[in-house]
Amino acid sequence: MAKILSIENLKKSYSSGSKELTVLENISFDIEEKETFAIVGPSGSGKTTLLGLCAGLDQPDSGKIELCGTMINDLNEDQRAVLRNQKVGFVFQDFQLIPTLTALENVAVPLELRGDKKATQIGKELLEKVGLGKRFDHYPSQLSGGEQQRVALARAFSNKPAILFADEPTGNLDEETGKKVIELLIELNEESGTTLVIVTHDMELAKKTQRILRLKGGRVMETLNV
Repeated sequence: MAKILSIENLKKSYSSGSKELTVLENISFDIEEKETFAIVGPSGSGKTTLLGLCAGLDQPDSGKIELCGTMINDLNEDQRAVLRNQKVGFVFQDFQLIPTLTALENVAVPLELRGDKKATQIGKELLEKVGLGKRFDHYPSQLSGGEQQRVALARAFSNKPAILFADEPTGNLDEETGKKVIELLIELNEESGTTLVIVTHDMELAKKTQRILRLKGGRVMETLNV
């Protein structure tokens, strides 16, 4: 299979007062199309920072990132935003739904930004699929945490992404609700054939993927086949 994400010698630092704090150093790995991949490690190991770099949400200090056949280091922010809208889906720990929009409007937003005239229809179909067919007109504040994350899942798959990045997708959910969300995420991913990259503390979730990359202190400790 072709590579959908290729990371080479990635480094990322932040300034902390007069000191430089290195968050990631010498990170290299590849992910193939349709692969499921987990990034694990203790708090502060750089997992979320790495995910953001992979998705073009931030720029590295050095190293190369090739996403969906495009070297994103060479793109400006507007160009990276276009690539994300066309090729990438996201699921976040804190859902990141727009509070002034209904569930249906939240799901339809990525499609509307692309000018898709079927945005509302596709949004309804996805909300039905995640069990929220009766929640089209509900706002995020009227939904439980699990329901909000299901809306976020529907939104993430709405543009049929080539690759989906999930950052601690069950982090704000209780254990039972989290398991249901994971089952749904895996099911939607299998149906769509999307490459899935998950950052998680949950080894039970990580073991549902094909490969696990373990970070510690901003470095790759090992990559395991599951």
